[in-house]
Amino acid sequence: MSMLSTRGAAAVSESMAILRGLAPDGGLYVPEDFPHFSMEEIAALGALDYQARALAILQKFLPDFTADELKNAIAGAYGAGFDDADIAPVRPVGDWAHALELWHGPTLAFKDMALQLLPHLLTLSAKKNGETREIFILVATSGDTGKAALEGFHDVKGTRIIVFYPEGGVSAVQQAQMATQTGDNVKVCAVRGNF
Repeated sequence: MSMLSTRGAAAVSESMAILRGLAPDGGLYVPEDFPHFSMEEIAALGALDYQARALAILQKFLPDFTADELKNAIAGAYGAGFDDADIAPVRPVGDWAHALELWHGPTLAFKDMALQLLPHLLTLSAKKNGETREIFILVATSGDTGKAALEGFHDVKGTRIIVFYPEGGVSAVQQAQMATQTGDNVKVCAVRGNF
């Protein structure tokens, strides 16, 4: 599968799209062809645990990665940092509705769902594409994204991350979460102004 820029840049592999983040023309990368899941495949996913379900879906979207690479990335992302074995449990709400809980990760934000997996896929992508330079991630946040990104990337070898947030523009809890983040490769900076 190839990834195309929404602004028309040339197609790249999935690992290159992950490594770059944005296309050189400023566009977002999207699959050239979206994988198809039959109703039988969708029904079968419901019987799997979160990690197996993630593997089945990611294998269709990221054929540039081996099954073992994806299994290791998923295990690293959705392990001890989540306080529920189901990772994203579905709970009944009343007699007729259900809610998908996306707040069981290390920062209690739905953004943990992606930002716990991204560091694993990013470092794998760097290896696949022969990138040996340190990867420097810049984040501007008004809240949850900053802490989730810091938590995902802290102490990940080959990466460095700095998060900027507007001084007085995040909650006291969010500021405390970011300011107390541990890790040799993380920095946090309050900015006078807004985004």
